[in-house]
Amino acid sequence: MGINEPETIKRILNECRTIAVVGLSSKSTRPSHGVAAFMRRAGYRVIPVNPNETEVFGEKSFPSLAEVPEKIDLVDVFRRSEEAGAVVDQAIAVGAKAVWLQEGVIDNAAAQRALDAGLLVVMDRCWLKEHARRQK
Repeated sequence: MGINEPETIKRILNECRTIAVVGLSSKSTRPSHGVAAFMRRAGYRVIPVNPNETEVFGEKSFPSLAEVPEKIDLVDVFRRSEEAGAVVDQAIAVGAKAVWLQEGVIDNAAAQRALDAGLLVVMDRCWLKEHARRQK
C-alpha cells in the first residue's frame, strides 16, 4: 500500500489503537493537544512523546519513542518537516506498524524509508479530519 491511499488510512484508523503522539503539548491551544484529546475520546490509547513535557492528559510523557515501555501501533508526528525524518527512523526502530505525518509535515524520503520497512504511511494529512470523514 502506498502513501495516503484510502485503504492505508482505513487500516490505520481501524487497526492502530495505541498511538504515540510525538510533539504532544500540554497546552490546550496547540493542534497536537486538540487532535490527541479527540483520539482519546474516540477510544484510542495516546502516549505523549515530548522531551519538554512531563505529563499530558495525566499520562507520563516520554522524551523519545525508544523510551516508551509498551508496543506502539502508530507514531503520529507533530514536528517540523525537517525533524520528521529522525522521528520516522525511530518509529521504524521501535517496530511501529504505521507513521502519520500531520498536515504540513512533509518528508518524502522518510516516508519512503517507512514504506520500505513495511510500515503504513500517511503524510500531510490530519488524523482527526480523516477519522471524522470516515465516521459520516
